[in-house]
Amino acid sequence: MAFPEDVLTEEEEIVLHLHPHWRAAVAPGLLLVLALTGLIMGWVLLPDDEGGRVGLALIAAILLWYSLRYAVHPLLVWRCTHYVLTSERILLQHGILTRERRDLPLNRVNDHALTQSLPDRLLGCGTLVVDSIGEQTARLVSVPHAQLVQTTLYELIEAAPEDEDEEEEASVRP
Repeated sequence: MAFPEDVLTEEEEIVLHLHPHWRAAVAPGLLLVLALTGLIMGWVLLPDDEGGRVGLALIAAILLWYSLRYAVHPLLVWRCTHYVLTSERILLQHGILTRERRDLPLNRVNDHALTQSLPDRLLGCGTLVVDSIGEQTARLVSVPHAQLVQTTLYELIEAAPEDEDEEEEASVRP
């Protein structure tokens, strides 16, 4: 799913568009495969008499509930979470039915920190915490290519003008 271009300004360009790391989808994906396997095995192995049909319906209902709650929902959350770095701001968007979008202008960023556990380091992901003026904090959890994202964020912050007045002064100077 592409990020909607209509939320960007005219001069703004997307530098990075990321979803959380694929490892967030592994456990729900395996659970979904196990649920489908259990349903197929129940259909094949249970007898065709009345008790078998009731047992299969009960197994199917239980597997459907658990697969929706613990497999399909986390996969949808993973797919509907966007981390977008543009030339002017950081956009965070998440939500399946109702969306929440958060903008953090680059010229307001005070600090950014990367945290990686050992499995995160092996997979190349991490949690990036971005602090800004006004005590706003953006937390990008399980960011793929975390070190590259942090470096890119640093470069964007350094390239972003501090203030609109300074940008106007720079354009007036010969």
